[in-house]
Amino acid sequence: MEVILSTRNPSKAEQIKAIFVGTDIKVLTLSDAGIEGEAVEDADTLKENALKKAVFADEHAPQGVWTMADDTGIFIHALNGFPGVKSARWAGDVTTEELMNLTLEKLKGITDRSASFETVVALMSPEGDQYFFSGKAEGTILEAPKTKPQPKMPYSPIFRSNESGLVWAEMSIEDENKISHRGKAFRQVRSFLETLSKYIANKKEARGLFFVMWLRCEQCACERCHCCNLSCAWFRI
Repeated sequence: MEVILSTRNPSKAEQIKAIFVGTDIKVLTLSDAGIEGEAVEDADTLKENALKKAVFADEHAPQGVWTMADDTGIFIHALNGFPGVKSARWAGDVTTEELMNLTLEKLKGITDRSASFETVVALMSPEGDQYFFSGKAEGTILEAPKTKPQPKMPYSPIFRSNESGLVWAEMSIEDENKISHRGKAFRQVRSFLETLSKYIANKKEARGLFFVMWLRCEQCACERCHCCNLSCAWFRI
């Protein structure tokens, strides 16, 4: 199964692809799939933005391919949840480092530096069915970065996880995925798609068996299948 992840963020793509290693699910970014452009993230909620991105990928994807996207925000309690859904865009067209420094400037002199990261994932089937998954991680905003930020991840060197005591940027992808907001959400997606794949495979196998038995019943022209003693009509699916 191929799933198009609607993103051009290299750090995000690396984290998410790692979650699906060892499965039969192949994750392709917009670039991997040869899709140009990207969705405009101007909605008021993480869920709406995630869906906009998934829909964008779906509109440009080959027929029969699933698409998915996430939107993530950091909610700083002392700033009444700011920047939240606008986490990547609130400062305008600035670099990753500039956005990190502007965030620290807003918290200058504030003692309550607690914050939470939240992720919502939108998953779309080829038929247009929509599914949503979410994850959350609690932590603290440091007064200064502990290391350099991950590419396009301005909060990664200043958000210290309550679970690990480390900032995201000093953790391995494997360790970060175990406890991060994004890791929690996409593990749910992985579980959902793995279960779906098994269901589809079992259904195809079962239909194949039914087809063989139905042919046998046609050959014997009976009202009841000699092979399993079930009504022939039962196999007409």
